[in-house]
Amino acid sequence: MTSSTLVFLGVLSIFLGVVLVLGIRILPREEWQVLAAIPRVKEKDGTWSGLNLTYYGLFTANAYVLALAVFLILLAAIGVPVTVSILFAVLVLSACMPLSRVIARIVEGKSYTFTVGGASFAGLVAAPWVLLAVNAGARAFEGPGIPVAPAVSAMAVAYAFGEGLGRLACLSFGCCYGRALEEMPPVIRRMLAGKGCVFSGKTKKAAYESGLEGVELVPVQAMTAILYSATGLVSTGLFLLGWYRWAFLFAVLVTQGWRAWSESLRADFRGGGKITAYQAMALVAMGYSVFIFFLLSDVQRMQADLVAGVGAVWNLPTVLFLQGLWVLSFHYTGRSMVTGSRITIHVHRERI
Repeated sequence: MTSSTLVFLGVLSIFLGVVLVLGIRILPREEWQVLAAIPRVKEKDGTWSGLNLTYYGLFTANAYVLALAVFLILLAAIGVPVTVSILFAVLVLSACMPLSRVIARIVEGKSYTFTVGGASFAGLVAAPWVLLAVNAGARAFEGPGIPVAPAVSAMAVAYAFGEGLGRLACLSFGCCYGRALEEMPPVIRRMLAGKGCVFSGKTKKAAYESGLEGVELVPVQAMTAILYSATGLVSTGLFLLGWYRWAFLFAVLVTQGWRAWSESLRADFRGGGKITAYQAMALVAMGYSVFIFFLLSDVQRMQADLVAGVGAVWNLPTVLFLQGLWVLSFHYTGRSMVTGSRITIHVHRERI
């Protein structure tokens, strides 16, 4: 590996390590659920009905931006124009973001929740075909296309990072929670004793949905965050070595394999049946990734120039685009539909 590759992976590792350690430690606390409350309607008793803005939305928006930034940098490092990469990403995200709510409504019967698992499944299935359409359009207008194998590989790598960081959102809201440790087999209880996740606060989903406030739970969100982030780092290394198909396959098999198994560790409602819809989607995604792996043709390994990749992304139009994506994501996922607030506003007379 080149020195720039080692520096890139090192910086990513340190950043993710610090964020995950702090997040896993503090986000289950009650005060880390609501970021802000905005007064909206004044009630007859003089209080205001408030809209809660959540840390769930903050961390979800951060995850989207990190994932897309990594995607753009990896492709720019092998010479793919950023504008073409953004077009591909926007088309995929345009399907995934709405589907995160639609699939949750279908599977769980809930109108005000999201599912990363369903959205990622839709993105994985759609991405290769969206990419072919983008390349067909590029050829029609005599513009640059995107090499298929590196693009789907970079997408899988970005997904691993995005969902890894995004699991901090689940810790803050108390969703996607694990089963009580006392219900688990003895070997798992011994392994996780003292390392479980304990939520505080009546508005955490684990509390109001299953009455698990103050109960030590399997830390499935933390385990997912660590595993997916590590998978993203390994897959990034494979990508930068030019092993695009293997980077894609490794990222998908690890993330979807863990999703299929970790469903058995979760206590939140995931739909009926011994095998949940999300487990079925994960298993199908694993088989589909093997199909895509053999369908993709080997391409010549391209020398990755990470300095050029970062430089291509670190410019005003791209940074503004990423900021716009952050705002859109936060607007979509950060406005709590299942919690509310009453706000009183008063004057500190002693400070007049």
